Amino acid sequence: MKQRHKNVRLLFRFLSFLLLLTLTGCWSQREIEELGLVVGIALDLEKDKSLEEALERNENRYPDKALMTITNQLITSETTGAGKKEGKSQQKAYNNVSESGDAILPVLRNMVLRSDKHLFAQHLKVIVIGEDLARTVNLNQILDFFLRGQEVRPSSIILIAKNRASKTLESKEPAVIPALHLIQISKGQERTTKILPPISLGKLSGKLHSESSFLLQNVSTKNGEVKFEGASLIDGRAKKLRGFLNEKDLEGITWVTGKGKGGLVKSLDEKTGQLIIYEIESMKSKIRPHVVGNNISFEVNISSEGRIAENWVVSRKVSENEFLKRAEKVSKKEVERLVKNVLDKTQKEYQADVLGFGDRLRIEYPKVWENVKKDWDQTFSKIPIKYNVKLTITDYGTSVLNK
Repeated sequence: MKQRHKNVRLLFRFLSFLLLLTLTGCWSQREIEELGLVVGIALDLEKDKSLEEALERNENRYPDKALMTITNQLITSETTGAGKKEGKSQQKAYNNVSESGDAILPVLRNMVLRSDKHLFAQHLKVIVIGEDLARTVNLNQILDFFLRGQEVRPSSIILIAKNRASKTLESKEPAVIPALHLIQISKGQERTTKILPPISLGKLSGKLHSESSFLLQNVSTKNGEVKFEGASLIDGRAKKLRGFLNEKDLEGITWVTGKGKGGLVKSLDEKTGQLIIYEIESMKSKIRPHVVGNNISFEVNISSEGRIAENWVVSRKVSENEFLKRAEKVSKKEVERLVKNVLDKTQKEYQADVLGFGDRLRIEYPKVWENVKKDWDQTFSKIPIKYNVKLTITDYGTSVLNK
C-alpha cells in the first residue's frame, strides 16, 4: 500500500510538470503534445540472428560489431491521461519504444521513424545495462554517448540487470512507472545493508577513469516483479562485468566500508537457539594501512550501536545484563562472518579491490601507492587483512525478558 502511494505521488509530480508545460504553451518552442519525456533507458546485447541479418541487409550495421537493443521508457501527453474512461481498462502510465543497432545515437535517431514524439532526456532517471552487454562491451564505450550528451542528467543512476535490461522497465501495474519505481527502491539503502549506495552517471565516469575495480547495484526480474539483488563486480582495467556478489556479500561490504545507514543483523542465541534481531542505529568503519619495508597490511576497525528490534528468547532464569552480553556476542560473530566471507570472495575468488583499501593506501602512503597501483588488484589479493568488530546494544526496549 505504501509503495502504491509513492508511485501515485511520483506520477502526480510528472503530471504537474506536464500541466505546467501546457500552461506555458511550449518547451524550447515545442508543444507538449510533441514531447516524449525519457525517464528510463535499457541497453541489451541482442542475439536475435534474424534481426542481425535484417540490419546487415539494410546497411544499418557492421557485421563485426556488437548489436544492441535500446529501450526508451517514455512519458507522453497520452500516457499521463491514464485511467478508466467510459468503461475502458486502465492505460499504462508509460510507453516503451525499442530499436536495435551497433551504435547508440543512430539507434535513437531511428526511433524517430516509429514515433511522432521528440525525445526529451533531461528527466532521465535510470540507465539499466543488461548482463550480457556488460560482459561483452567496455562500459566506457557503452556510456560514451550519455557522458557526452548535454541533455542527459549526470545524476541518472546506473544499474546492471541480471539477464535482460528491458524487462526491468516493465510492470504489471498500469499506474506504476518502472523507471521511477527503481529510483524509489534505490533509496532503500537507508533501511538495509543489502542495497548499495546509488552510483550516478557522473560518479561512474570518475570510477571508469580511475581503472580501479568497483561495484554496481544489480536488479533482477522474476515473475514480472523487479528486485534489487546483490551487485556486479566491474573489472577496473577491462571495464567489463567480471562476476556477481550476492545479498550477503553486500552486507559484508557495507560493514567494511561503514557506508550503511540502517539495517538488521539476524543471529541465534547460543543457549536457546532462538532468534535475536539487532537493528543498526549507527555504523562506522576505519581502514588503516600499515607499511613495513615492502610489506603492506590492513586493519579494519568496525563499530556499531543499535538496539534489540526483535527477540525470541524467553527465559526466567537469566538476568538482563547476561542476556544483553550474549546478544552482543552473537550479533558481533555474525558481522565478523559477513566480513570474512566478503574479504575471502573479493581477495581469493575475484582478486579485485572493490572495498576502498587502495584508496586508503593512496591517501596515507602515496609513494607506496605509486609503486603498486599498476597491478593493485593482483597485489591486493595477497595482502593480509585483520578486522575488529565492536558492537554495542544501547536500546533493548521494555520487555527483553520475561522475569
